[in-house]
Amino acid sequence: MKRIEHIILRNIIRNEEYMRKILPFLKEEYFTETCDKTLYRLARDFIDKYNTSPSLEALIISLQNSNTGEAVFKEAYEAIKDIASILEDNNDTNDKWLLDETEKFCKDKAVYNAILKSISVLEGHDKSFSKDGIPSLLQTALGVCFDNAVGHDYFEDLSSRFDYYNKVEARIPFDLDLFNKITQGGLPNKTLNIALAGTGVGKSLFMCHVAAGALSQGKNVLYITMEMAEERIAECIDSDLLNVEIDQLKNLPKSMFENRVTKIQSKTKGKLIIKEYAPGKASISTLESHIQKCNDLDFKADLIIIDYVDLLRSKKSNRERKEEIDDIYVGTKGLARALNIPVWSVSQVNRAGAKDDIIEGDKAAGYYDKIMITDCAASLSRKRQDKVNGTGRWHIMKNRYGMDGLTYGAKIDTSTGHFEMISDAELEEITPAETKSSYGQVSDSEKEQLRQHHNFFLNN
Repeated sequence: MKRIEHIILRNIIRNEEYMRKILPFLKEEYFTETCDKTLYRLARDFIDKYNTSPSLEALIISLQNSNTGEAVFKEAYEAIKDIASILEDNNDTNDKWLLDETEKFCKDKAVYNAILKSISVLEGHDKSFSKDGIPSLLQTALGVCFDNAVGHDYFEDLSSRFDYYNKVEARIPFDLDLFNKITQGGLPNKTLNIALAGTGVGKSLFMCHVAAGALSQGKNVLYITMEMAEERIAECIDSDLLNVEIDQLKNLPKSMFENRVTKIQSKTKGKLIIKEYAPGKASISTLESHIQKCNDLDFKADLIIIDYVDLLRSKKSNRERKEEIDDIYVGTKGLARALNIPVWSVSQVNRAGAKDDIIEGDKAAGYYDKIMITDCAASLSRKRQDKVNGTGRWHIMKNRYGMDGLTYGAKIDTSTGHFEMISDAELEEITPAETKSSYGQVSDSEKEQLRQHHNFFLNN
């Protein structure tokens, strides 16, 4: 009886066109019998060295020169004889059928191996993957397919390239004009974008502002929070959309609050889902499972906000933190591409960066590699006096959509979460002259605030 493994090995030997199509996808681990694994490995070594298919004679000599044990040698030799008998059969196999059956063989074996590996992970025998990585293993196996496209042909594909240049790309615009100008109209799909800032500067506040802006445009937003509770994120977004100071929301009558939220709902077709996870407990696989659950409930996100990516857990355990961060950011970028939507996130800057007026990429906390993976990275600097004045500085650290290295002023109302980008001249007008000499000194306005607080405590 002809086995599919021997049919594959036969055609690797006799059909060079077939061999070159399937070799990038065929793996030694797909063969069950040790003798078949041996023959595939010998054939693959020959092809890698000589760039052509081996003959039966070359395969036999390679087998004789190998360090294969006697039992495996006999089995492999019998397999070669079986392949030789198939070669004597001059009935040509239909090429399309052969490719389809080989693809099915590869996919079936990939799924089978993924299931075995998943069981090993669950039983604690395989420490290279965490349990959260199991869905990713199965998804990769199910995605096995023969893609023989060589890439974009510069001359042959000029028409499709011109159409691409003139295609109106789907983007999610900001409610900040300068950010729209920098990104050529907003965030395109399949991208990972991050905002970096120090502790207490307003990273989550900005993410809430972005979510509120996208929701107002009728977009579906999935907000993943690992730093703040779901209710706190919703509170910040309420403050932004209702234009009510965050500490005054509780003073609104319930009927007024419900009426104002209902009015916002009537003006948008979008929905906002806020999902909370404990820091370090969720992985990319966890997010993929939740996104699928949302899809099953007819909620398809147009924008995903992750607050923040560094707090995700790597699906591969027992690794250095740098490798974990790389794995997490690459996985998040892959998530954006797979879903064909933009992903927004935030990240910390280190202590040195928190003291800078303009924060550059080398001040990212942890590892610089995260900047390399992202499509757009902007930093927000708000020093002590900026917090008093309600100002800050946005610096475009990296930008695949346009120019980078640009710095803009910002007006930030932390009571409502409103952001506005302004020019340097406007920033100068807002900043009192007494504060421009040194950010390290206590200004007259701050001294007056301290006096008022001191008198308050003396009189109460």
